[in-house]
Formats: sequence, structure tokens, C-alpha cells
Amino acid sequence: MVNRFRESWQKFGIFGIFILIVAALGILSPEYFLTTNNLTQVVLQSAITILIACGEFFTILIAGIDLSVGSVIALTGVITGKLLVSGTPVVLAILIGGILVGGLLGAVNGILVNKTGLHPFIITLGTMSIYRGITLIISDAKPIFGFPQSFKEGVAGWIFHIPIPVIIALTVALILHFITTKTILGRNIYALGGNAQSAWFSGIDIKKHQLIVFIISGICAGIAGVVMTARLGAAEPLAGVGFETFAIASAIIGGTSFFGGKGTIIGVVMGGLIIGVINNGLNILNVSTYYQQIVMGSLIIAAVTLDKLFSAKK
Repeated sequence: MVNRFRESWQKFGIFGIFILIVAALGILSPEYFLTTNNLTQVVLQSAITILIACGEFFTILIAGIDLSVGSVIALTGVITGKLLVSGTPVVLAILIGGILVGGLLGAVNGILVNKTGLHPFIITLGTMSIYRGITLIISDAKPIFGFPQSFKEGVAGWIFHIPIPVIIALTVALILHFITTKTILGRNIYALGGNAQSAWFSGIDIKKHQLIVFIISGICAGIAGVVMTARLGAAEPLAGVGFETFAIASAIIGGTSFFGGKGTIIGVVMGGLIIGVINNGLNILNVSTYYQQIVMGSLIIAAVTLDKLFSAKK
């Protein structure tokens, strides 16, 4: 009976939580929360959270973490902004400033983890400060604006009444879902997270896969940086502060085990939506942002506790 409940919780728990939260907020504020415009805004506002959470998912999947994602958002946004105002074509600026730089920053994290042997928490805690400092230096701590209209419309616009940031987030999620479920790389990453020693004995190159995981996280954060810059209409050097909390919370609430080896991209997307719904609902109910931080921290603790309880041996 207990095992059956555990299996049901792992498969459907996140969907049940999502439905309960939506229903509760719908009852508390039916005239505002359950409107089409508001629900569209919830999904739109969740796009950036989903992007960084998808990258964070891979680092947590190997029992690691990436605390630098917020700083990567800011640095890639500033570099993309500088490229755009200097006359670089929009597509090239996005590829270089967002995807390439994001991947390189993630690679630096992975290389440092591999070379030093330190836990990713320590490495990314350090690079979080380093990347933020570089962002402030190259931007002179000032926002960068004056982008081409094609950049704003192409990244933060709408297609057939669907926000482009949502399309970008779902596309990235689908690609990563395919990697985790249909490729050898995905299976190796799960094996590494489940038991690193067994993975090594099975012939899996641990350092190579750790590097790939952090590159994926960096690219996702870089794409999020581009999307945020387009949505704001400016590259803010302080963008993304505290976003690592949202990324971690989305992954953990979405069923990713903090102890590695377990989780799905679909769960992470649902976790990101839950974070978006909670933030939006609390704002509608005029709950102070101070209390929202308490709620977010409580959710993380509760999610990890439940994961530990349901993962425990009989």
C-alpha cells in the first residue's frame, strides 16, 4: 500500500498540487485570477523560470547544483545588448551573446568542478559572484538599451496569440526531454546521478558528462538572459538576482531528487508553472513580497522532505 502510494505520488503528485493551487486561488480571487489574460500572463512570466529550471535540472540530476544561473542571465543579457547596440545582426547577437557565451560560462563551471574536485555548490557560489562582477564592470553598472525593434518583436513578441517566450521555453524543454528519454547521453546522466561509482565502472566518462551538464545549464540561462533582455527592453546588470532560488525550487517541486538520479523535464515545467501561479496569485491577493519569499523557502524544504520520505527504503 505504501509503495503504491509512493509510485502514484511520483507520477501524479505534481499535477495534483498544481490543480489544487489553481483551484484555491480561483476560489480566493475568481474575478481576477481565472481570467484568460491573467492565465496567459502566468504562463508568460513562467517562461524564464522554466528555461533556467530546465538547465538547473541537469545539475541537480547528478546530485550537484548551479548557483550561478542568475548571474549568467545578467552577463549574457548585457553582452547581447552590447552586441545589438553596436550594430551586430539580431540573430548573430543572440547566438553569440546568449547561446555561445552562456555555454562558455557553463563550461567554466564544469571545468572548475572537474579540475578542483570541489562540490558544485562551492564552485558555482564563487562564479555567481565572479560573473556578476564582470557584468557590472562591462556595463559600468548601467542598463543598456536602444535595441532594434526586430529584436523585441522576434524574441518577446507574439505568434498567433501565443507569446514567443513561451514558445522558446517549450521548445527548449522538448529538446531536453528528448535528450533525457531517447539518447545515450540522457541515460548516462541518470546513471551518473544514481551512483557515480557504478557509472564509472560501467565505462561512463564522469568528467565529460559533468562538463556537458554544466554547459546545458549555462546555455539555458543564456537563452533566458536573451528573453529577459527582450522583454524588459534593456539589459539590466542586476537582472536575475535571486533567480537561482526559482530554478532550484522549480526542479525540486517538479519531482527532481536533490540526491540525484531521478526527475523529468515535464515535472520541471510543471514546477515552473507552479512557481509562476503562486507568485501571480499572491500578488493578486496583495501578499507582501516578504511573505512570498517565506512561501518559496517553505516549498523547497517541503519538497525535499517529501522526496526523502518517499524515496526511503521500506
